[in-house]
Amino acid sequence: MMRKKLVAYFSASGVTAKAAKALAETAGADLYEIRPEIPYTRKDLNWMDKKSRSTVEMNDKASRPAMADKDANIEGYDVILLGFPIWWYTAPSIIKTFLEAYDFSGKTIVLFATSGGSGLGHTAEDLRDCVSPTAKIVTGKLLNGRYRANDLSAWIDSLGIS
Repeated sequence: MMRKKLVAYFSASGVTAKAAKALAETAGADLYEIRPEIPYTRKDLNWMDKKSRSTVEMNDKASRPAMADKDANIEGYDVILLGFPIWWYTAPSIIKTFLEAYDFSGKTIVLFATSGGSGLGHTAEDLRDCVSPTAKIVTGKLLNGRYRANDLSAWIDSLGIS
């Protein structure tokens, strides 16, 4: 049985968007962009500024930035490949907003990320409480740099989600 796949992603600067588009094309998946209601500016993303929007959000575990829409049609998919940039060693707060906005019961969620330096770390554990206990969260991989179709295909095959 062919499993219906969605690549859902948040990209503040376009880097994760490139990875998500390459992955969706290779996986034969639909694509959905998680967009914040208020887009992030370069100033918002300045992690060196303790008062920048992203820093304030990431320092507040209860922060749930609003999304621009909630029309991802999650119920139509078996597998969600969920992508984001790594912020402060984990997923940006808007990923929690996304996960809490839908019912992921019985779904497989495969994480992928882009990062300037750190890995996925404890991201899967950080997101666990945001979804149904019957949802399966799989720590995927970092997709930095070049996205060769054969490498992406091999990774997708190794996950057993084809």
